Amino acid sequence: MKNLIQILGICLLTLSIPTTYGKESKTERIEHKQIMAQTIFSERDEKPSNNTVKIALLLDTSNSMDGLINQAKSQLWDIVNTFTHAKCDNDTRPNLQIALYQYGNDGLSSREGYIQQVLNFSDDLDEISEKLFSLTTNGGEEYCGQVIQTSLKQLDWGKNPDDLKMIFIAGNEPFTQGKLNYKDAVTNAKEKDVIVNTIFCGNYQQGINTAWKNGAIMTGGEYMAIDHNRHVVHIDTPYDHLIIKLNSKLNRTYIGYGRMGASRMEMQAAQDNNAMKMEEAIAVKRAVSKSSRLYKNFSWDLVDAVENEEIVVSELAKEDLPPELKEKSEQEINIYIKEKKSERQHIQKEIQELNTKREAFIAKNQKEGSTGELESAMLEAIKKQAEKKNYKWD
Repeated sequence: MKNLIQILGICLLTLSIPTTYGKESKTERIEHKQIMAQTIFSERDEKPSNNTVKIALLLDTSNSMDGLINQAKSQLWDIVNTFTHAKCDNDTRPNLQIALYQYGNDGLSSREGYIQQVLNFSDDLDEISEKLFSLTTNGGEEYCGQVIQTSLKQLDWGKNPDDLKMIFIAGNEPFTQGKLNYKDAVTNAKEKDVIVNTIFCGNYQQGINTAWKNGAIMTGGEYMAIDHNRHVVHIDTPYDHLIIKLNSKLNRTYIGYGRMGASRMEMQAAQDNNAMKMEEAIAVKRAVSKSSRLYKNFSWDLVDAVENEEIVVSELAKEDLPPELKEKSEQEINIYIKEKKSERQHIQKEIQELNTKREAFIAKNQKEGSTGELESAMLEAIKKQAEKKNYKWD
């Protein structure tokens, strides 16, 4: 943006230089100064319309971590659904971006410290799900300090002081492993206003003894210990089947366009299947996420794209349209999009209403300590740290 503004400023300056005699009048010099002053002012005055919550998940994918990966897969949607109801200090809704790293896996490059960025910061919920389900475990060396440092260097954390920026690193080996001192890494995190939260997969005291707690408190983060192999017991409700049926109807309101349209619709269905294979309750939570404001697909769905003014129907080439729209007029296409939008909004509202009843049923029937280990640990830390940035929930 800055470079673009500078270029525009130079162009305006060049256009206003007279060619006759190669001289510039006093009036023109004043105009140049005004143009440049306005340009600088607009640049400084620019501020993001919404705050962003940025969460980097750094997951140990060594042999013993299958339980952790399964919990991450199943409880992603609880985290997303929590932020659906979040509000910033100015009553706007924050955006949510999630990045994913794996470390400690023998299948990764030793030159990179057995570390891999699986996903850069993304608000694409289907893509986040796909990448989580792609993870597999294998033995290796777990370098906590190095993976934290790598995520700090590779990810664009931004400079908005109102953004909530968090790292969640989970594993079960000493936090001190590797050549890079974890204290240097977490100090760098603090300088970037990034909070490091540590999740030790094992005994609480053992995690303290192996520096996991110290790695967190140095940035004001939370230290947590979980039983990553514990099976999460989900409560079935009378509303689950209805929500899943509505989710199928919801999928039929999407209109894939462009080169990504068909493949992204397939990905959407694939991630529904991944959730269902784990448990029906996970599929329900994903459906609830898909009915929220955080499920955005304007890069491939015509309904979202038109609503967000990403495209104009009249400018679409015929080959970019799905088969059912290729022979329709522009007016007919716009009517079709409006109908799908209305249908989607109705279905999403139904899902949200059913989910309110579902949550009330769960709250009434849930036994103490029956929530997911990873989910509970992360949500507790997230809400505590969000409150410091004046986030609230409705």
